[in-house]
Amino acid sequence: MIILGLSAYYHDSAAVIIENETIIAAAQEERFTRKKQDSRFPEKAINYCLSAAGIGLDKVDRIVFYDKPFIKFERLLETYIAEVPRGLLSFWVAIPLWIKEKLFLKDSLLKEFAKLSGMSKAEIHDKILFSEHHQSHAASAFYPSPFQDAAIVTLDGVGEWTTTSIAYGNGNDIKILKEIKFPHSLGLLYSAFTYYTGFKVNSGEYKVMGLAPYGEPIYVDQIKKHLIDIKKDGSFRLNMKYFNYATGLTMTNNAFHKLFGSPPRKSESIVTQKEMDLARSIQVVTEEIMIKIAKYAKDITGSKNLCLAGGVALNCVGNGEILRSKLFDNIWIQPAAGDAGGALGAAYAAYYMEYDHARTISPSERDKMQGAFLGPANTPEEIKQTLDKYHAVYEEVTDESVLLKTVAVALDEGKVVGWHQGRMEFGPRALGGRSILGDARSPAMQKKMNLKIKYRESFRPFAPSVLAEDVSAYFQLDVPSPYMLLVAPVQIPIRIPLSKDESGLFGIDKLNVPKSTIPAVTHVDYSARVQTIHKDTNPRYYKLIEAFKKISKCSVIVNTSFNVRGEPIVCSPQDSYTCFMRTEMDMLVIENFILYKDKQPEYTETSNWQNEFELD
Repeated sequence: MIILGLSAYYHDSAAVIIENETIIAAAQEERFTRKKQDSRFPEKAINYCLSAAGIGLDKVDRIVFYDKPFIKFERLLETYIAEVPRGLLSFWVAIPLWIKEKLFLKDSLLKEFAKLSGMSKAEIHDKILFSEHHQSHAASAFYPSPFQDAAIVTLDGVGEWTTTSIAYGNGNDIKILKEIKFPHSLGLLYSAFTYYTGFKVNSGEYKVMGLAPYGEPIYVDQIKKHLIDIKKDGSFRLNMKYFNYATGLTMTNNAFHKLFGSPPRKSESIVTQKEMDLARSIQVVTEEIMIKIAKYAKDITGSKNLCLAGGVALNCVGNGEILRSKLFDNIWIQPAAGDAGGALGAAYAAYYMEYDHARTISPSERDKMQGAFLGPANTPEEIKQTLDKYHAVYEEVTDESVLLKTVAVALDEGKVVGWHQGRMEFGPRALGGRSILGDARSPAMQKKMNLKIKYRESFRPFAPSVLAEDVSAYFQLDVPSPYMLLVAPVQIPIRIPLSKDESGLFGIDKLNVPKSTIPAVTHVDYSARVQTIHKDTNPRYYKLIEAFKKISKCSVIVNTSFNVRGEPIVCSPQDSYTCFMRTEMDMLVIENFILYKDKQPEYTETSNWQNEFELD
C-alpha cells in the first residue's frame, strides 16, 4: 500500500511517501522553493516523493492531510465569537483566507493534484483522507519508534483544538488519553516570549533556548503568578488577560508589556540582559511543565518508553531534563517533530489505524527514520553539470580514503568545510548530509562561524557530532542521540574552570571564555546539543570523523546546518555552491568533488545577497 502524507497551508509544508511500513522519501517544500518555512501546497516536495518512489499519482492508494480544517475553523469561529468585539481586525484578515483556501481544503487539494498529475478530480477524490493534528503528531512519534508500546506526549502551539496530549501506543494502535485545549498552550506561551524578546515566532524559539543560559531565572515567579497556573500533573491554564494571539495580530498585549516593564524588543536591536533573563525564565518554566507531563504520562500508561513530537519536542534542553529524570528507560523523539513531521504521522495513522495493518519492529533497526536521510541525493553528472555552469574549479577524488583524509586535514587546520553528501535530511536539523563543519577544539570557531559563515547572532551555540562509541568520553550521555535532540552536560574532566575574574562575568560577556577542550561546541552552562554518529545510518560522515580522530586524537567536530540566516538548508548542488561562494567557508565537498575557495573564479551577483532574506 502506497500512501502520500501532506502538511501545508500553515507553516513548514512537507510531503512524505510510504510503501507499507517503509518510508520511501520525505522533504519540506522550503528546500526546493528556497522560501524559509514555505507554507504553500508542497508541489515540489510531492513531485520529489513520487519520483523517489518511481510512480505517478495514479499508483498512490491514499493521500492523507495532517489535520482537519473544519474542526480548526470551528475553533477559530468560537474563539472570535467568545471575544467579540475584540479581534475584529484579526477576524477580517483571517476569514477571507480561510474561505478561499483552507475551509474547503479538499476542493483545493483536488485542484492542485489534478493540475500536478493530469488526473481528473473524480479519480483523485476518494484517495483523500484527513487525520487530526495531534493524532498525526502522535503517530509520527510512535510508529517510527523502536518500541512495541510507549507513552506518547505531543506538545505544540495548536492543532484543531488540542495543544497538548498524552496518548498510549501499543502495537498498531494509539489511544489519546488526555488533552489540553486552546487557548492554553505551552508552545504559544514560549512563542509569546519569543515575540516579546524580539525574535520571529515559529523560527526564533531556538534562539530563545540558546539565549537562556546567559540569563538568570529571575522572572519565574512572575510568570507562574500572573501568566500560567501549573498543576501537579503538568496540566496548566494561561491567564489570557496577558495574551493577544487568540484574536489579535500579535502574541502579547499591553498588560504583558506592563508586567515586564517595556514593549517588546525591536528586531535587530541589541539583546540586553533583560532578554537573557526572560529567556532563562521561560525555559525553566517550560522544563518544569515538560517533566510534570512526562511523569503523569508514566503514571497513567505504565510504559517504560516515551515518544515525543510537536514543536515543543524540539526543545532539546527540556528533552535532556526528561532523560536525566530517569522517569523512562527509553526515550525516542521524532526528528521532524514540528508540522513537517505531521505529514509522516498522517500517512502512518492511515496505514496502521484506518486500515489496521500489523506493525512490525525489527530488532536490527534503530528506528524507521533511516537516520532522517529521506531527501534527494545527487549523481556525479548532476554535480559536474552544476559546477561547470558556474565555471567552478574542482577536483574529483574517487578514492574515498584520500577524500576523507583531505577533509580531515583541512578541519584540523581550522578550515570551515561545506559538506554535501548523500540524501538530504528531513526535519530542521542538519545531521551530516547538508552540514557546515569545523574543529570543535578551536576557541575562535563559534564566533567565526556565526559572524562570517552563518551571518547570525554571536550567542548562538553550535552542536557537536561525535562518534557514538566515544560520546561518554566527552558528554554525560549514555544513550544514542542521532537526531541532535538531547542536550547533555560536558564531562567534568574536559571542562576548563573559570578564573576568579571570569566567574564574575554576566550575560554575553561569558561568550568568549573557553569552557572546555572542545570550546566551539560547549555552551556557557557547560552543556552541548549532542549528535551521535552511527556507521549504519551515515557511513561516510562516520568515516570522516574517524579520519579526523586519527589526525587530531579528537572524535568531535562542529556540525551546523548548511545555510545562512534567513535561508533554508541547502538542497541541490547549486544551493551549496552559491552558499559556499557567498560566505567565508574555505572548502566545499559535494560527494566526490572538492572545491577550495581561493581557487574559485570571482563570484558576483546583481543584488546584495545578505539583504535578500528577511533577517529574523
